[in-house]
Amino acid sequence: MKLDGVTVLDLSLFLPGPAATQLMADHGARVIKVENPAAPEPTRSADAFPWQQGGETVMFRNTQRGKESIALDLKSTAGKKALLALARKVDVVVEAFRPGVAQRLGIDYESLSGENPGLVYCSISAFGQTGPWKDRPAHDTATVAAAGILDVTRSPEGNSGPAIIGVPISDMLSSYLALSGILMALYRRQLTGSGDFVDISMFESVLAASPNILGPVFGGDQAPDRMKERTHGGHAMLNIYETADGQYLALGGGEHKFVEALFEGLGRPDLVKNVVGPAGDSHKPAIAFLRDTFRSKTRSDWERWFEGRDICWSPVVSLWEAWQSEHVRERGMRFQDSDGNDHIGSAIKFSSEAAEITTRLPSVGEHTAAIIDELDLTDSDRQSILQAI
Repeated sequence: MKLDGVTVLDLSLFLPGPAATQLMADHGARVIKVENPAAPEPTRSADAFPWQQGGETVMFRNTQRGKESIALDLKSTAGKKALLALARKVDVVVEAFRPGVAQRLGIDYESLSGENPGLVYCSISAFGQTGPWKDRPAHDTATVAAAGILDVTRSPEGNSGPAIIGVPISDMLSSYLALSGILMALYRRQLTGSGDFVDISMFESVLAASPNILGPVFGGDQAPDRMKERTHGGHAMLNIYETADGQYLALGGGEHKFVEALFEGLGRPDLVKNVVGPAGDSHKPAIAFLRDTFRSKTRSDWERWFEGRDICWSPVVSLWEAWQSEHVRERGMRFQDSDGNDHIGSAIKFSSEAAEITTRLPSVGEHTAAIIDELDLTDSDRQSILQAI
């Protein structure tokens, strides 16, 4: 597999770091997860993540598979000694402490790269390791709010307050950027022999995902007027419409061929000219027509109507419906292990050396003794490390 021979030390918790390291594990990396024996990975807990399958939380099962677990108290002398010994052997370290914590623990990039100059060290934090906001605590929703995205995430029909986005986009975007940065640094290390420090900000990952909505900000020095913007409700062909049974469908493409196919099919070719121009007032008659028209039939009626027409659209399905689809299963994005537990498949697909997913989950500290035995430590050091957990 692509990452055979790469060893990753995962110090992170919850989602951004673990999601990135799980992708690496799925594609051949050896991932060693460090857990505090007194406060292990929080997603193990059914109190915080109540939905379980096969005796484990769904969240833990889909972020920690295929990893090894070593139990270390990084505030103890023994735990720190073990971590330093590990850092000499691994290729990558991923951590998601608040800025300054790793330095206080003596396990920051400067400390560990002194032991291993080829180390690629990735820090994921809310706002990055520098800047006036670096010490602000935040998780996904707060960083998305700070990036201006919650303000534009509102209903395209009527006035509503900001809506919580249905997936943790700053968590996942930062996870994927972390993976990209790590792989870039590993590639560069092949040429130079030197590692690097990768600083990933959840906030910046959302900012960087915004080029298609920044026209009014960069070009007009103003916040967008949502109902005049193509992706926020001002475009007839990029919009959400209610159906007769209280369901919804989404139009998702404004190319001329889609516009013609829709309005000619609905018997209103006169509206095509309104919709091919910029979003805003000219689209209002078409939007009003579509709102009335789509409310005249049920979602299933419209699904049959759209079948075979060259129009960019989709019914707005529930999360349950999405994960039942034949396409999801055929592409391997949902699969079951031998015990019948469900797993998210790998979205990174290669024509050769495909992911080989190990669905086994580690218990807390399950591999501690075996990993400690691999390290360059004295017998006395090994005993003190094992006794400290």
